[in-house]
Amino acid sequence: MNAKACLFYLCLAGPAMAQGFAGLGSDSGGFALPQEGTVLNFPQDHGPHPQFRIEWWYVTANLHGADGQSYGAQWTLFRAALSPGEGEGWQSPQAWMGHAALTSKDSHHVAERLARGGIGQAGVTFTPFVAFIDDWKMASKSAPGADEIADLEVSAAGTDFAYDLTLSAKGPIVLHGQSGYSVKSPEGQASHYYSQPAYKVSGQITLPGGPVAVTGQAWLDREWSSQPLSANQSGWDWFSLHFDDGTKLMGYRLRDSGAGFSVATWIAGDGRAEPQAPGALRVTPLETARVADHDIPVRWRIELPGKGINVTTKALNPNAWMNTQVPYWEGPVTIEGSHQGEGYVEMTGYQ
Repeated sequence: MNAKACLFYLCLAGPAMAQGFAGLGSDSGGFALPQEGTVLNFPQDHGPHPQFRIEWWYVTANLHGADGQSYGAQWTLFRAALSPGEGEGWQSPQAWMGHAALTSKDSHHVAERLARGGIGQAGVTFTPFVAFIDDWKMASKSAPGADEIADLEVSAAGTDFAYDLTLSAKGPIVLHGQSGYSVKSPEGQASHYYSQPAYKVSGQITLPGGPVAVTGQAWLDREWSSQPLSANQSGWDWFSLHFDDGTKLMGYRLRDSGAGFSVATWIAGDGRAEPQAPGALRVTPLETARVADHDIPVRWRIELPGKGINVTTKALNPNAWMNTQVPYWEGPVTIEGSHQGEGYVEMTGYQ
């Protein structure tokens, strides 16, 4: 699920909660809760939802360089509210955090930005669509009348890396769960969740060795909630997979003291989304690596029997550790087995 905005909430909640993820489901704190039957409305829902506690705009890109190497790029903007609603200037209860990363087989570069809402440091508008924090930006380049996120320019830079990418959607927006209402636990915690998983990408990345022209494919996730985890859930393993035959799979497992709670969306070659029943997706760690003093799965078996999926994912770089305010693992993977392809994996809550 890519619920990385939950990480930001942990930062705001203090160091004690940052040791784990239990507690995010215990209290909605007066914020709005996702409602089954809500009809998502575009372009408005590309923008922020300040009545909800947490939210994110998140892009991962699998890239291939003119130098023959594979790369991964991540661009994420999180919004977390200290109280429901909006305010003027410094009275705004909104806080923002940005993460950017660029990964190769030999290196993983990470940068982070923090900002307050209401004073022009960060924010999102839905038309024209612009999401920014400082000089990092994701901005619409769509033609008049087209969806605001159909064509985007995405840029970010750290001390030792930068990227400037153009994204063009070749398929429709995908609504996860029940028309965008995505259940996260047997107790009923939920979010509103949609993706644009069908971008073609071109542009340039810059590493210490110099600039590299790249092409590839990207996936945008959008999600907002106020109470995203059950009290006994400690973290998640999230997968966005592009198969070479044009089909795609989004799936995640929320870990608890038992088998966990798994959810998946199968995306056909024409972009039609088919939500799968909870538990239909099976994810099994096959190999771990010691990364930043954590034992992190870096090779997974992913099974979705109803769609004939039995694949293994392998990290391009096992050391894709996000050493940010609340650390986690996120990086590009290759796919082998019943289907071939590439994708991204995010893992949180590993001690």
